[in-house]
Amino acid sequence: MSGNESIVVDRVTKSFTLRYHRTFKQMTVAALRRQDISDRFNALEDVSFTVQQGESIGLMGLNGSGKSTLLKLINGIMRPDSGAVLTRGRISGLIATGAGFHPQLTGRENIYLNAAVLGMSEAETRRKFDDIVEFADVGRFLDSPVGHYSSGMFARLGFAVAIHVDSDIFLADEVLAVGDKPFKRKCLQRMQEIRDSGRTLFYVSHAAGSVRRMCDRVLVLEKGHLAFDGAVEDGIRYVQYDEPDTVEEQETDNEESMGADI
Repeated sequence: MSGNESIVVDRVTKSFTLRYHRTFKQMTVAALRRQDISDRFNALEDVSFTVQQGESIGLMGLNGSGKSTLLKLINGIMRPDSGAVLTRGRISGLIATGAGFHPQLTGRENIYLNAAVLGMSEAETRRKFDDIVEFADVGRFLDSPVGHYSSGMFARLGFAVAIHVDSDIFLADEVLAVGDKPFKRKCLQRMQEIRDSGRTLFYVSHAAGSVRRMCDRVLVLEKGHLAFDGAVEDGIRYVQYDEPDTVEEQETDNEESMGADI
């Protein structure tokens, strides 16, 4: 990697096994009938791109195109079957709601646990604890087991921890898909601060409006292949997200637009 490169993805392929029969009996019957019981498919195939330090990347594509798999490879949760993924500096972000949480521990305990997973020291977490709690806004549920939390509360707590990590790269996978309007606005505002601070932002979103505001480059995945890499407007047109397909998507764009002005 050169001095200005933040992320390098070099000819990466990642495969998974798809099993057609779940029980031993079903598998035995299928084998006797000479039916396939599993198959391999490429979630990502020969994907290559380079991100410079401080770039804001919008990752777009239909469901099942490989976006979440790519973020997990960049984050180091997975390793590619072939090719290489190189990153520079500390990585933080929310790539799965509730990832790294223990359901039997309280919100308070999980803040320390999740922060440690993201590379924060205990002293650093203590110093930022009040800010994390204020951002998460889970109220009296802070000392309740997170297994009782709603998906929105999971998202608030996870994002609150991740956003307070001093990182060089921030990954966000559909972080605005859950949570109420004030939380979405608060997330967008903080992500804009990350972008403006010179950190690398890698943002997955189906909302054209937020990609326009947050990103200066778009990558589009199609069935595991990198189909587009270029300007934001061209990428949005390529993936045909320029006009929201539903009232809900229109409202999401409107909410994010409001959040951008806060």
